[in-house]
Amino acid sequence: MTRVLVVDDEPQILRALRVNLAARQYDVALASDGGTALRQAADWHPDLIILDLGLPDLDGVDVIAGLRGWTSVPIIVLSGRADSTDKVDALDAGADDYVTKPFSIDELLARVRAVTRRTGQHGEESVTVQVGEHVIDLAGKTISGGVRLTPTEWHFLEILLRNPGKLISQRQLLTEVWGTSYLKETHYLRQYMAQLRRKLERDPANPEHLLTEPGMGYRFQPSASE
Repeated sequence: MTRVLVVDDEPQILRALRVNLAARQYDVALASDGGTALRQAADWHPDLIILDLGLPDLDGVDVIAGLRGWTSVPIIVLSGRADSTDKVDALDAGADDYVTKPFSIDELLARVRAVTRRTGQHGEESVTVQVGEHVIDLAGKTISGGVRLTPTEWHFLEILLRNPGKLISQRQLLTEVWGTSYLKETHYLRQYMAQLRRKLERDPANPEHLLTEPGMGYRFQPSASE
């Protein structure tokens, strides 16, 4: 049974999510502040965390940062903060998705299914991929040569590497990495692709593997020998 930790200081939201998630066969734990959330995450090891940013003791972004110090558990932010800066801060800290209050329970449950399905698939296999001089272990999230990526860079890269040779549209990347409210932010893609090329390509100015299809999207091109 998939374990979900819900973190929110609004009792009615905790109750509603507990009922709706339990009805769909999720094992649910609740926390009303950041300190309790961090302790429960360490003790209970949930498969997914739904996290409010406006907590009474810690800012939600600090909770995300604390979690990302030791775990890659998927985090869906559920917050009344609709400003793009708050969203970027949360996503850059390592959140996997962002849902703004007031929210549709059906939309949130769809996001939960998408995240758990994606992480469940990834947990079934150990995949190593060669990009230039680097060997990337997608399951262990390690790269040879001591290369380190941010959570957002990992998310972006993993979508490409798990679909070798396939054109991944700008829309799909923006939706999966940042959420549907970021569909016009194509500069995010250019920025993160440039960062990944600097870290992974032999010649970032003339990439061999992390390719741009102008106006359409991006593609991971394996070496001919792979």
